[in-house]
Amino acid sequence: MQFHPATENTDSPNVAAFYEKASGSWQYVAWCPDTKKAVIVDPVMDFDPAAGATWTWSADEILAYVRDQGLDVEWVLDTHPHADHFSSASYIKDQLGGKPKQAIGKLVLRVQDIWSDKYADDSLKGHPEHWDQLFEHGDSFKVGNCTVEVTLSTGHTLASITYKMGDAVFAHDTFMVPDSGTSRCDFPGGSSAEMWDTLQAILALPGDTRIFVGHDYCKGGRDEACMATVAEHRASNIHVRDGINREEFVRVRDERDATLPLPDRMLFALQVNIRGGRLPDADEQGRAVLRVPLNRFTSKEARTFNAEAARSAAE
Repeated sequence: MQFHPATENTDSPNVAAFYEKASGSWQYVAWCPDTKKAVIVDPVMDFDPAAGATWTWSADEILAYVRDQGLDVEWVLDTHPHADHFSSASYIKDQLGGKPKQAIGKLVLRVQDIWSDKYADDSLKGHPEHWDQLFEHGDSFKVGNCTVEVTLSTGHTLASITYKMGDAVFAHDTFMVPDSGTSRCDFPGGSSAEMWDTLQAILALPGDTRIFVGHDYCKGGRDEACMATVAEHRASNIHVRDGINREEFVRVRDERDATLPLPDRMLFALQVNIRGGRLPDADEQGRAVLRVPLNRFTSKEARTFNAEAARSAAE
C-alpha cells in the first residue's frame, strides 16, 4: 500500500493506493481528512483465468484498511468497465452493509449493447439497475468537505470517466506514469484521437494536480508507481509531453496498439463488469459459467502470421 497525504490545496484528499500485481492494477481509497468520508475507486476481484477461479483477497485488504482507519465509505466507484480485471465493487458494497452507493459512467449501457452481441447473450444489455448511480459528464457530488467532479474521458473505452477530487485526479486507463506513457485505445469503442482530447483536458489542470493512474507494469524492473503531477507529465511523459502533437500521438499510439495481444482476462471480465462486478448467476445446482466469444477477435499470433505470410508472398 502507498499513502499519499492531502496537500495544502483546497479540498485535497488523503489517498491510499493498493497494487494488484497479477493485472498490474491500482485501486484507491480517497477520503476527506476532516470528516473521514471516503470513496473507493476501481477495486479488483482476484481471478485466475487458467483455473476459472475467483477470490477476494484484494478487496478484503481494502476493507480491512477502511475499518482500521475508521473511514465512512459513501461511494464505490468504477471509472469504466474494465477489460483486464474483474471489479469487486458489488462485493465491497455488500460487505459494507449495502450503505455505499455503487456508480460508473452512464455510457456503460452502450458497452452492454456491444458486449451482449459479442457474448451472444441479449440478457446482458439494458440493465442500469446494476448500479445506484450512472454519472454523466459534468456531474458532481460531495464527500465530506471534498467535491468530486465527473468528466467523460473517452479513448480507452467509450464509457470511461475521470473523477477529480480536489487536487487528486483518478485518471484510470488514460495516463500511465510518465516513463510508460498512456493506455491502449484499440478495444471496441476506443479511439486514439479521442484519447488525445481526454489527455489534453487533464493536462490543462494546474501543474500540481496529482494524477493517479489505473495501471503500472514496473517498466525496467523499477518499483510500482501510481502517481505523477500534471507538471511531471507535461515535462516527461513519453507519449504526450509538451512538444508532441496530436498526429504524432495518434500514430505512435495506433502503431503500439497494433502489436498488443488482448488482455488474458478480457473475454472473461467484460461479462462480469457490465453487470457491476457481479459474477454469473449459478443454476439450481450451484453451477456458474462464463462465456467466451469464439472468433470475434483476431489473435496477436494470427496477425503476426498473416503479416509474415504477406511479406513472403511479396518477396
